[in-house]
Amino acid sequence: MEVFVVRHAKAESRSRWDGDDRDRPLTANGRAQAKAIVALLEHQPIERIATSPYVRCIQTVKPLAKGLGLAVEEDERLAEGAGWAHALACVEHAGAPIVLCSHGDVIGDLMWTLERRGVPLDDDRIEKASTWAICVEDGKVTKARYLEPPG
Repeated sequence: MEVFVVRHAKAESRSRWDGDDRDRPLTANGRAQAKAIVALLEHQPIERIATSPYVRCIQTVKPLAKGLGLAVEEDERLAEGAGWAHALACVEHAGAPIVLCSHGDVIGDLMWTLERRGVPLDDDRIEKASTWAICVEDGKVTKARYLEPPG
């Protein structure tokens, strides 16, 4: 089984955004990336989509959720600065293919933790709109492969 961990697509610049960072939306390019993620994952047997409640993350997975007929579940424990532990628990206890959408810090720490535990990773990048396909067998992560940002 695979769990798909998606980094949110390209968002408006932090330095030029005046509002609450949680409300910072995707750029036009980011919206195109979000639509392209649908083509990347729509043929997977995904049963759930959980995301950070930040607008940029929600906007990243909303087209996929619509295409798959699934709800977007907002989870504060996937928010920026939340740490990797909950993301790892979601991966290990998924029970079915799911999508998690989060931020570079959470995903970076998650992947570093997996690598430290001896999980083979085929790359070390975490670009915006990229996806990690994490293989889980009997609740144990066995390997992870990097899927470049679509488009």
